[in-house]
Amino acid sequence: MFRLFSLFIASFVVLATLLPTRSHAQTWPERNVKLILPFGAGSATDAAARLLGERLAARWGKAVVVENRPGGDALVAINAFTSAADDHVLLYASSASFMAHPYTQEKVPYNLERDLLPIARISHTVLAISVPAATEFKTVADFVAGARANPDKFNAAGAAGVPEFALDAFLKVRDLKVTKVPYRDVIQGARDLSENRIQFLSSSFAAVRPLAEANKVRVVALGGRSEVAPGIPSLAEVGFPELAVQTTSGLYGPAGMSVDLRKRIAAEVVAVASDPTVSQRIAATGQDMVPAGPDELAQTLKAQAEQAARVAQVLGLQRKN
Repeated sequence: MFRLFSLFIASFVVLATLLPTRSHAQTWPERNVKLILPFGAGSATDAAARLLGERLAARWGKAVVVENRPGGDALVAINAFTSAADDHVLLYASSASFMAHPYTQEKVPYNLERDLLPIARISHTVLAISVPAATEFKTVADFVAGARANPDKFNAAGAAGVPEFALDAFLKVRDLKVTKVPYRDVIQGARDLSENRIQFLSSSFAAVRPLAEANKVRVVALGGRSEVAPGIPSLAEVGFPELAVQTTSGLYGPAGMSVDLRKRIAAEVVAVASDPTVSQRIAATGQDMVPAGPDELAQTLKAQAEQAARVAQVLGLQRKN
């Protein structure tokens, strides 16, 4: 009897191995998905994440929750993401958030290649250089001339990460004596710009667009020509290329997430982001749509790492991590 039972169990095990099974990549998500963002509400990344999350939730049959965790030069959000170690907790971030970390942070508490696995590229953020409408500055050159004529009179700020990093290079190359004002959330910087508490801001176009439309701030240049504001010149065209840095919004998975799962999520994200209604709404916030999968995002990050290294060289900074 025992022998017959043993043969039955053995046969069952063999049969089970032959039956088709659904992989984790196929069954994901089993529960609600969280998107952690290093920016506050109102940012270009936030607007896109909420729109995409709404559409993805409909596809997945699970809620997609957006959690804003600004501050700490994006380390607050990145630490929350890596600490979760959960493939239902994803990071939705701009590369602006972390490309400067190897040069600006004494100790980076994460490994980019290990802990932030690329899933999907969404958009290039349109960089905007803005001044208060209340000033007489009409161009970047006007601000430079004003700052040289009035040392230590003006305040300037850059969105945390790469834009602020490039601002440092700009101030050094142009030998400008202005006071840098740090912001936990660049949206507050845009408000201060509109009230002339700061006189120069490097940020996403999305952060200043409502204030520009209300004639409270003046966008004087973009990182590159963009259809979102076709009448505004690029920084290269106006002679200040050191301020022009490209940053990209994308979706990242935690350490250990399989390639199959990342590609499966990417296919869903790209499909949603490529929908004309969705892409037009995201583009309207000040972003150039470039949806693609994990390989394309990885290639973009490599190019932007080289860009950050060039900015660091201008500043005389060595890689610390």
